[in-house]
Amino acid sequence: MKLLRYGAPGSEKPGLLDTSGRVRDLSQVVPDIAGETLRPAGLKALREIDVETLPLVDGTPQESLRLGACVGGIGKFICIGLNYADHAEEAGMAIPPEPVIFNKWTSAVVGPNDAIQIPRDSVKTDWEVELGVVIGEPGTYIDEADAMNHVAGFCIINDVSEREFQLERAGTWDKGKGCDTFGPTGPWLVTPDEVADLNDLDMWLDVDGKRQQSGSTATLIYKVPHLVSYCSRFMSLQPGDVISTGTPPGVGMGQKPPRYLKGGEVVTLGIAGLGEQRSSVLPALRA
Repeated sequence: MKLLRYGAPGSEKPGLLDTSGRVRDLSQVVPDIAGETLRPAGLKALREIDVETLPLVDGTPQESLRLGACVGGIGKFICIGLNYADHAEEAGMAIPPEPVIFNKWTSAVVGPNDAIQIPRDSVKTDWEVELGVVIGEPGTYIDEADAMNHVAGFCIINDVSEREFQLERAGTWDKGKGCDTFGPTGPWLVTPDEVADLNDLDMWLDVDGKRQQSGSTATLIYKVPHLVSYCSRFMSLQPGDVISTGTPPGVGMGQKPPRYLKGGEVVTLGIAGLGEQRSSVLPALRA
């Protein structure tokens, strides 16, 4: 299944993408693509619905019909740093001996085609295409062998980052990762049965039509089951929590000379089988 949320910001309704690429309304079936809906029993109930009986929603998704983030009520937005071998090499950093965990604030979450707002005083706003893992079944101290039973599905994340805030100012990475609009999420949550090979998904990102990132989940250092298990050692994982698993090479920071977003660009990105995002970049806010 490809689950989604559509409508005006703050008023999104749950939906499902049918095999013809049209949106079907789920609002009479579930309150949101969130919480109990994402647990195994909730997903099983959705699979048993005859999709053709669901009301059609007017408009073409991501064109005349706005999509919100594909997960509602995200509790934790967990991110993993330096998790692609080729990106660590690009950044000139050693492969970490354990996964690097940081957070995006949930106020960063926007829809897959919503604008990215460069924050005030930013000089190094960057892009990162990432595979997002959405938790379904809650748990703590999850065995790696059982980890995929806790996953509701996968989505695309653009881990937008302000590198000066992140790396050159005192404190943790978080301040450069969680600015408003820095978490475009979606377009849809794709359940595991529709993902061909989680460890071999092509990923790409363009800025103004020029390819910047081209990679594959094949170069992930710490794979999804390990990340789910590892994160669950330090926090309980709840339905709707999102783990963004890292980015392949091609970020602006790694280019020579570095290239950053200034405003006016269009960033387009995608992962095989998970759809695409397209976001306009707004210039930095002024005081």
